[in-house]
Amino acid sequence: MFDIYLTDTAKNQLERLKKDKGLEKRYHAVKKAIHFLSENPRHKSLQTHEFTSLIGPKGEKIFEAYAEQSTPDAYRIFWYYGPDKKQITIIAITPHP
Repeated sequence: MFDIYLTDTAKNQLERLKKDKGLEKRYHAVKKAIHFLSENPRHKSLQTHEFTSLIGPKGEKIFEAYAEQSTPDAYRIFWYYGPDKKQITIIAITPHP
């Protein structure tokens, strides 16, 4: 199991999803994906892969995980391992770039 930390940006993005009734389905998909991420960052449904266009604040590899698939503007979760062992920091929760 991994402890999940959210940057202020990710917290704000998650809160916006939660407050928007039109995005309720997406909010639940993101919450489910975060749960899978905490259990196993390589969970099959997350389709986790390195996102080479970004680097973490201390040079960490950034990964992209799918919260949704096969839908327009499907949400993605961008994250890195750390700052400590068994910790994951989510830096952004956004529609597919």
